[in-house]
Amino acid sequence: MSFDSRMLSNISILTAIVESGSFARAADALGLTPSGVSRALGRLEAKIGVRLFDRTTRSVSLTDEGRQLYAEIAPLIAGIGDALTLTSSSSEAVRGRLRVNVDGYFSRRMLAPHIAKFLDRYPDISLELAARDQLGDLVAEGFDVAVRFGQPPSSSLVARKLLDTRTITVAAPSYVRRRGRPETPDDLARHDCIQMRNTLTGEPLEWQYRAARKTLTAKTSGRLVVNDAGTLLGACLAGAGIARLKAGGVQELVEKGRLVELLADWTGESFDLYALYPSRHLPAAKVRAFIDFVAEVLDAPADQTTPQAPRGRPGRAASTARSPD
Repeated sequence: MSFDSRMLSNISILTAIVESGSFARAADALGLTPSGVSRALGRLEAKIGVRLFDRTTRSVSLTDEGRQLYAEIAPLIAGIGDALTLTSSSSEAVRGRLRVNVDGYFSRRMLAPHIAKFLDRYPDISLELAARDQLGDLVAEGFDVAVRFGQPPSSSLVARKLLDTRTITVAAPSYVRRRGRPETPDDLARHDCIQMRNTLTGEPLEWQYRAARKTLTAKTSGRLVVNDAGTLLGACLAGAGIARLKAGGVQELVEKGRLVELLADWTGESFDLYALYPSRHLPAAKVRAFIDFVAEVLDAPADQTTPQAPRGRPGRAASTARSPD
């Protein structure tokens, strides 16, 4: 298949539609009319012989073929932009639209209190934080970077470790006064434990503990089951029961006395927090700036960047299970 400047222009229009979410917004971004955008896309579809978008009067979404094409070309288009930026001697210019796929618990409890500082530092950045249960397909969905708990998927994504946080068992002071304090994980069977549902299996997540070389799974039960970390924390603060949460998001509440740490001699599971971004020779300055800012907020080492072993198509990332909160 021949490749010329018109083909490149049509591919750029395809990218604009995906990133903006509609033909009208893509037209505004490119300085074209919606009909001009539609005609350009039609030419591209005719050229390659497949339909790339499913269109209705209210929405537009990629077909399977369109998703596959976008996953392949997005890193290339971004690479061209990065190369042009480098050539123009402005590789450190932090500007433009930055889309971040982020773990909801981290976003609410650990990032949101600091995000105004990031926006003040980089006034030319337009930031979109999308809280998702799963990582999904980073490239096909148009994200520049993701921040997720749990082991990174084996893919062409680059992973940078930002934080290692443990889970702690907590309850509101009102609950402790009413029901007492468990002394061992076995005591949890006699308490109201707020259960967190695993989004993949549909079953409540297990509570595992370690002390010395001993590991055990506690038998927990309770009448309240949730699937959102914000609801879990809110219910715990209200005295509804005992909860298990990542320490990094609730340490301040423990220090202020709004939560009481329980079973402190028993270590809960640990979870790593990673920044993930598509594997490129030259990551965009806005991506580097955001990751460095998050590392600064978390006071994490700045040199833990490791590529993951490739598996499958470039730019396609496997979904990760939601980690316990």
